Amino acid sequence: MSLLFCHFDKVPNLEPVIPIHILRNDEWELYAAALSPAQFNYAKSRNFAAETGQRLQLPNDAGHIDKILFGAGAQDKDTSGPIAAGHLGGALPIGYYSFERLPNNWNADLAAIGWGMGTYKFDRYLPDNHIAPTLVLSDDQDLKYIKSAVEATNFCRDLINTPASDMGPVALQAAAAKLAQNYGAELRTTIGKDLLSQNFPMIHAVGRAAHEEPRLVEFEWGHPEHPRLALIGKGITFDTGGVNMKSASGARLMKKDMGGAAHALALAHMIMENNLPIRLHCLIAIAENSVSAGAYRPGDILSSRAGLSVEIDNTDAEGRLVLGDALVRAAEDDPVLMIDFATLTGAARVALGPHLPPFFSNRQNPVAGVLAQTSRQNDPVWHMPLWQPYFSMLNSSIADMKNSGGGFAGSVTAALFLERFVKDMPWMHFDVYGWNPSTYAGHPKGADMYAVRGLFSWLKAGGLNGDFSE
Repeated sequence: MSLLFCHFDKVPNLEPVIPIHILRNDEWELYAAALSPAQFNYAKSRNFAAETGQRLQLPNDAGHIDKILFGAGAQDKDTSGPIAAGHLGGALPIGYYSFERLPNNWNADLAAIGWGMGTYKFDRYLPDNHIAPTLVLSDDQDLKYIKSAVEATNFCRDLINTPASDMGPVALQAAAAKLAQNYGAELRTTIGKDLLSQNFPMIHAVGRAAHEEPRLVEFEWGHPEHPRLALIGKGITFDTGGVNMKSASGARLMKKDMGGAAHALALAHMIMENNLPIRLHCLIAIAENSVSAGAYRPGDILSSRAGLSVEIDNTDAEGRLVLGDALVRAAEDDPVLMIDFATLTGAARVALGPHLPPFFSNRQNPVAGVLAQTSRQNDPVWHMPLWQPYFSMLNSSIADMKNSGGGFAGSVTAALFLERFVKDMPWMHFDVYGWNPSTYAGHPKGADMYAVRGLFSWLKAGGLNGDFSE
C-alpha cells in the first residue's frame, strides 16, 4: 500500500500540497463570489454548484491545479457524511492534498478515513501496483487511529478479495497467525483429526471433505485483568454448498464466505494497534465446504461441543455449524461479551441489502450504545430480533434441532441457532455480506468491511464496562 497519510513536516520540500474545499450547495454562491473572475468562469462553464459528488480541479493562472472543489450537497440529503471524501481519494491524481475546508458537521478524522477507504484497489494479480494520492493531516488529527481504521478495512478487503486458490484454510490460518505475531499474541491451532479428539465435531464435519484440513485458530492478547472480549469469525474459505450444491451463480462469489473471519481479524487488528484495555480472545473457525466421498450429508446427525445433536437439513447451512463449536469454546472462558461475524444468510441481504448488516443481541442494554456509535462513525447496522417463537422452525423429531429452518425469517432462525451455543453469555451476532455489488462513497466495488469501525468506537468508549445484565 502506498503512503496514504502524513503530516505537513513529512511532505517533500518541492512537493505542492493542494488544498481541498468541500462545500454545501447553499454555500456555493458566497464562496464563488470570492474566486478570481477566471476561476469563477471556469467553475461556471463546468456547471459546478457544490451538488452532491461534484468534483472540480480548479486551475490557477499558470494552468496548474490551484485547489480541489468538491460538493457535499444539501445537509438534509447527506447520507454518506464525511465518508463521501472517499470519492476524492479514489479519483485524484498522485500528489499531496489537504482538507482546507469541510462542512461544519463533518468530522475531519472520518473524512480522512473515507479518503483512505476510497483509495483502495486490489492489485495482487495486476502487473502494476496501485499508487494512491496522499492526504496531509493537520497536527490535531489522530493519525494512528485514522491509519489503523483504513489499514484494518483494507486488510479485511484483501482477505476477502483473494480467491480460494490462494486463500484456503492454510492461508487463512497463516494470515491470522501473522496478525497475532505482529502484536505478540498467544496463538493456538487445532487441525484435522485433532478437532475430533478436542471436541470440535461440527467444524471437522463441515471441512473433512476438502483437500486442506479444517481448523480452529485462536489467539489471545492483552492484560488478563482487562475485560475479556471474544471475537469469533466464520472462515469458510469456499462454499460449494456441499452435497446441497449451489448453482453456478450462487457459487461465483463464495470466495467471500470467509468474510466473517476477515471482519473478526480486522476488529482484532484495530483493538491491538490502538492498545485498547481489553483481554482479547479471537477465534477463527476455518473450513472449506467441499464435496467428496467424505462429505457430510443431508439427514446426518452431528454432535457438537455443546452436547447438542444437530440434524443436517441442508449442507449449505454450514457456517452456523462451525460457529457453534467456536462459540462454545469462547464461552468457556467467561468473557464479558462475545461478538461473532459471519457471511451467514441470503435472507439478511434480501431484508436489508448489501450495505446494512443486521445484528442480533441477547442483551438489550448495549444495543442503543452500539447503534449510536455505528451511526456516529457512518458505519451503520440494524438491530434485529431474536424472535424466540421462530425457533420452532428448527425443531427436529430425531435430534435436538435442525441446522436450517426453511424459507421464512432465515437470518432470525440462523441467529436463534447460534444462540443455543453461547451458554447465556452476553453475545452479539453480525450477519455481514462482505461485498459491494457497485462502487459508492469510500466503498469500491468488491470486498468490503462493515460494522467494524463502529464497534471499535463503541469498545473504545467503554462498551465492555456497560451493563450486560439484561
